[in-house]
Formats: sequence, C-alpha cells, structure tokens
Amino acid sequence: MTATGIPAAPSAAGRAGAALLAAMVAAQVATGLQPRPILLTSVVVLLLAAAAVAFAAAVHTLPRAAAAFAAAVAAGYAAEWIGTRTGVPFGDYHYTGLLVPQPGGVPVIVALAWGGMGLAAHAAASAAAPASRAARVALGAAALTAWDLFLDPQMIRLGLWVWHEPGPYRGVPLGNFAGWLAVSLLVMVLIDLSLPDPAARSTGLAALYTVMAVMETIGFAVVFDPPDPLVAAAGGICMGVFVLLAWRRRWRK
Repeated sequence: MTATGIPAAPSAAGRAGAALLAAMVAAQVATGLQPRPILLTSVVVLLLAAAAVAFAAAVHTLPRAAAAFAAAVAAGYAAEWIGTRTGVPFGDYHYTGLLVPQPGGVPVIVALAWGGMGLAAHAAASAAAPASRAARVALGAAALTAWDLFLDPQMIRLGLWVWHEPGPYRGVPLGNFAGWLAVSLLVMVLIDLSLPDPAARSTGLAALYTVMAVMETIGFAVVFDPPDPLVAAAGGICMGVFVLLAWRRRWRK
C-alpha cells in the first residue's frame, strides 16, 4: 500500500514471480498427466524456487531474498546429506539415481525445494503471526512439514527415494515427520534472521503456498493414477489450516 492508501503497483520482481507461478502451475498440470514425469517434476521445483525468490525480492530486495533462500537450501542439503548417511533425522532412506545431479548423494533439486517452499511457508506464518518471531518460526516449521504429507508419498510413487523400513503412512515412517519438523525449525530461523523485515507480508509467497496446497490436493484426489483420497485429505487439511491462517487478516479487511 502507498501512503495514500492506494495499492502500490506490482514491482518487476513481483510480476516475474507471478509469471513464474503461472508457469509452475502449467508444469504441475502437465506433470499430473504423465505416467513417469521425472523431468517435469524437476521443472516444477525449479519454477517454484525461482518464483519464491522473485516474490521475496519484491518485499525484501533481491540480495536479502537470495541470502534467505541460500540459507534454507544449505540447511536442507546438509540435513539430507547427514540423513542419507546416518538415518538422522528422517529415518533410513536413500535416493535412487533418477534425480540428477546428486553431489554427495543428494539431488540438487531436493535442496532447492527446501529453499522455495521454506520461503513460502515462512511467508504464510508471517501473515498469520507477524508480531512474534517465535510464532513465525513455529508456524512456519509446521507449515513446511505439512507439505511433506504430500511430498513423500508422491516421490515414493515416482521411485525417487526408498525407505529401508517402510512406515504406516503410504510407506513413510512417522519419525520422518518429526525429523522434518526439526529441520524446518532450523530453516525458519535462518530465513527469519536473513530478512531485514521478516514480519513483512508477501502476498505472492502466500499465494505460492496456497497454490501448492490446492494443486497437491487435487492431484492426489482425482488426477494421479490411482488417486489417493487419504493423502489428499491429510495433506489438504494440514496445509489448508496454514492457508486459512495466512489469509484470514486480509479477508477480515
């Protein structure tokens, strides 16, 4: 908003973010129509990461957005590198060779996903609780972990990684989600510390989180073959809670 109360025109970064988000939606739709969409899956993550950085740059400047994204990517990569070697914090698993490149046995695209969705989850939490760093970090970590209710079952379907001891949630061990929450807390702290005004609201990033929630829910409910109502409901409800929290202040105006 400007000082006169008139909505400010979208910045170049904001317009770029919107274009990248639209491209991501198109790629996500194409992914759901393919039987083995490995390449398109990587394209979706690349567009997700680029859109997240662009939307963050529109609010925080490009250097700050890039720093926050890089911190989240580094934390995600480190967690995956340690996890594939020790089973901590996610459980015993390994990546197959389908996602490349894999420096140190961890696909680069996976680390980029931590960064892109980390920024989106942090923005959703900032919209829900702008006044409290502790609340932003806690809500953001929970919002990012909610996304994994979709991510792990989908990646197992595609054969991108394998659990050594499958668990009860579509083959995913429940301890994996505790590990995701722990790493997500670190990611949220790093993002929060990297931004000059971490409580500043990014409508674009909140929209990115919302779009991911909607697209994943629809995908598991009716698009994927076979559909999976359990994952659609679990992921849709959990991510939906944070979508509602992120937008409730704007809806009340």
